[in-house]
Amino acid sequence: MKLRGAAKPFSRTFKVKKTSRGKNMRGADLLVELLARNGVRRIYSLSGNQIMPIYDACIDADIEIVHTRHEAAAVFMAESWAQLTGEIGVALVTAAPGFGNAVGPLFSARSSESPVLLISGDAPNGLDGRGAFQELDQTSISTTLVKAAFRPVTLENLARDTLQAISIATTGRPGPVHLAIPFDVVQQRGDMALPEGSPPSSFEPRAQDVAAILKGLATAARPLILTGPALNSTRAGGLLDALAEAFTVPVLDLESPRGLKDPSIGTVSRLLPEADLVLCLGKTVDFTLAFGAAPDWSSDCSWVVVDAEEHARELAARNLGTRLAQSVAASPRSLIRALLEAPAPEPRRADWRVRIVAAAAKRPHEVPAGKEITSATLCTAVQRQVEATETSVVICDGGEFGQWAQALVRGDARVINGPSGAIGGALCYALAAKQARPEASVVALMGDGTVGFHFAEFETAARTGVAFVVVIGNDERWNAEHLIQIREYGPDRTVGCTLSGARYDLAAEALGCHGAYVTDPDELDDALAQAFQSGRPACVNVAIKGLPAPAGEGH
Repeated sequence: MKLRGAAKPFSRTFKVKKTSRGKNMRGADLLVELLARNGVRRIYSLSGNQIMPIYDACIDADIEIVHTRHEAAAVFMAESWAQLTGEIGVALVTAAPGFGNAVGPLFSARSSESPVLLISGDAPNGLDGRGAFQELDQTSISTTLVKAAFRPVTLENLARDTLQAISIATTGRPGPVHLAIPFDVVQQRGDMALPEGSPPSSFEPRAQDVAAILKGLATAARPLILTGPALNSTRAGGLLDALAEAFTVPVLDLESPRGLKDPSIGTVSRLLPEADLVLCLGKTVDFTLAFGAAPDWSSDCSWVVVDAEEHARELAARNLGTRLAQSVAASPRSLIRALLEAPAPEPRRADWRVRIVAAAAKRPHEVPAGKEITSATLCTAVQRQVEATETSVVICDGGEFGQWAQALVRGDARVINGPSGAIGGALCYALAAKQARPEASVVALMGDGTVGFHFAEFETAARTGVAFVVVIGNDERWNAEHLIQIREYGPDRTVGCTLSGARYDLAAEALGCHGAYVTDPDELDDALAQAFQSGRPACVNVAIKGLPAPAGEGH
């Protein structure tokens, strides 16, 4: 096995250029000015003592603060904003307890490769080790969940760390970065030069690596290209289509925790053992790919991994062994651009690509049973509404019902809960999605368990006037775990998974939103149409028959 690629890694020594001077500037003003210069227009936040100076500074910088009802919601919103705009998403929370509430979604943002900057207030640096109010070693906690964590202790450190945090979050394999700012640094005043970051590293591939990949694609009989979350169809635009067309190679973007059993890729899994070359562009070789092992993949298949992150390349080497033919340290986007600049190869392998595309398009179907609404019935009705809109964003979250939604509902753009398998962020994703793409109709599909995580954000949506539709597939239980209990322990051993028939629609109405409750399939289309046309945040609570997630013939 020959491991190739010596692209220069991101340098932690950040060079800045002095461009202008701030007179008697607070740390808060410095931070906000640098954010504004880097394109930040909106911050998702929940207020708290240690970040009030930053709130004050945002007024003069004309940065909007969307204040949420929970710190975790702010991070989920920042993640959705990042995915749909291509910009860095910023969440701002207060010290220890606020930071603690915000930690969980960092795992989702890291897994989904979302460039998020979490800024947290912190106890004064000058009181370190003396038991100050809400003193906590935040960066020690966040380090394993983010690409990098900083705690600046001077104005100069604050300027440098802010720019470095933005660069790290948005380059290479994108992901979250944490910046914990002590209160005395936020309050500190001083005259200083305002820095401007140097151009971030693009992690360009070496010419010999590009040549080797081109040769592999030219000689393989049944090659397959896999991409990760940062290169999904929503975030990569037409880049993937251009790659597939140029090389007559099937391209699959994989971002579900179900991996090869993701119903969104139909029955592709049964064809994968035929592949003789797999090119992973930012797609981690992990459990989602069955670790690249037989019988899901041929033991004779060669693998090429292109990733800017060393850990991902090491993981591929560990899981693939001698089948890893090439490991390239480079940005997958840069590699794609380099491939597309190469002379176009002769069209071939059209049959292989057609077979993969056809298998990926297959979808599960469920025959409605009388007056009961199934997951498929509900998702099909939502799809009719989506198709009636000019442009749309579809949000999918949750367990069993969430998998049906991911398989059956497609819009012009999509945000899902990603490879982490975490649930609960969909309502937050939807709010930020509507702000990121105000011209689009936004619909979020989730289970009745999922909606409970951040239900209070309906109030945020009503207060801020952000209109989107939430569709709840309500089977009155945590169905994924309920089905595990039945399968593993027997139907008489179920416990802790039952939920009530709560009227989430009425609760949403009480928070200032549109609400609808549906138990009859004949009423679905009208209820959904009214929600889409209401011009308000809407909650459509639909009683469904609890079913397992779709599997398909390939599983």
